Amino acid sequence: MAKVRRVGRRSSILILLFMAGLIGPIWTAAYLVPGGGAGLVRLVKADYADLAGWNLDDLGDAIPALRKSCSLFLLREPEEKVGPNGIGGYVKDWQGPCSAIGGIDEHDHDQAKAFFQLWFNPFLVVSQGHEAGLFTGYYEPEIQGSLERDDEFTVPIYAKPPDLISINLGEFHDSLVGERISGHLVGGRFKPFATRGEIEAGALDGRDLELLWAKDPIAVFFLHIQGSGRVVLPDGTSVRLGYHAQNGHPYRSIGRELVLRGHLVREEVTMQSIRRWLQENPEQQSEIFNQNKSFIFFRVVRGDGPIGAQNVALTPRRSLAVDLRHMPLGAPLWIDTDAPLAAGGDIKWRRLMVAQDTGGAIRGVVRGDIFWGGTRRPRKSQAE
Repeated sequence: MAKVRRVGRRSSILILLFMAGLIGPIWTAAYLVPGGGAGLVRLVKADYADLAGWNLDDLGDAIPALRKSCSLFLLREPEEKVGPNGIGGYVKDWQGPCSAIGGIDEHDHDQAKAFFQLWFNPFLVVSQGHEAGLFTGYYEPEIQGSLERDDEFTVPIYAKPPDLISINLGEFHDSLVGERISGHLVGGRFKPFATRGEIEAGALDGRDLELLWAKDPIAVFFLHIQGSGRVVLPDGTSVRLGYHAQNGHPYRSIGRELVLRGHLVREEVTMQSIRRWLQENPEQQSEIFNQNKSFIFFRVVRGDGPIGAQNVALTPRRSLAVDLRHMPLGAPLWIDTDAPLAAGGDIKWRRLMVAQDTGGAIRGVVRGDIFWGGTRRPRKSQAE
């Protein structure tokens, strides 16, 4: 589920990468940043005693998330590398812990702690000499919609166009791991796909790609940012939508655009302040939206969700979106950061998570996006 986020919080963050204990001396060396990035990434051997809060986390809560990732590891070829630069070792290194996890009681936190300490070694991730990074959060929103267009529901939510092609460049060269390019064939040549502005102007009209119709263009724009959501229909049932594809154009933050234009102050930019400005300036909505050329296409998700980039259902507060140029999907990660409180101020937030997603705005080594869950308790779904 590729998605891009709200303004997050920057703080001193200690992030530790767990790797299978049988991997060996590969973890004593630095590695080059994929994609032509400058500098090196170092993995510094640490100890569980170094992890502030490790003994306080309910580690069993991370077991279901890791179990989902393990179900995929066990289907892969043993000699296949895991992650960029083989940072996650080989699939065969994960077969031991992924076989053992089936016998772990997720309600027994001491047993879970013993499992992680037996099978995984912690490493501090240092990028260009810095341990600090940026973490944000995302969620599964709920918006109002309809299966049919009428005077109230006029904003389309599109399915993936059949001619949209996404290419994983990492399949062509190791230096391009985590990089993708999307477009379509025009006269036998691979060309960029339509931008958000071109789509809003009618580039997809008449192609019968509308999955659903919504009433609020702001809600649909934020649905694109989150990458998934539930659409509540007039009869009270809901349809879960998941990320299917992106048009290939880079994401641009409209919050940053509003700051550059002097409409908002950088320190006060939040999803709520952006929404408020858009509501108060409806005549400028489309022009501001179109500054972000990126556009998301959706699919109906049946059963559990939302579905992340690893193709597993995300676990609230245990699934993390990472930059796939640097981190492997499925890896357990220890997060040490500050979380904002609704009433103001911060609280220490230290937790074991699993890398199971990615996003267009998730760029960097010490960078992550925490999945918080849904906006409210789900209603009965037409897709379930």
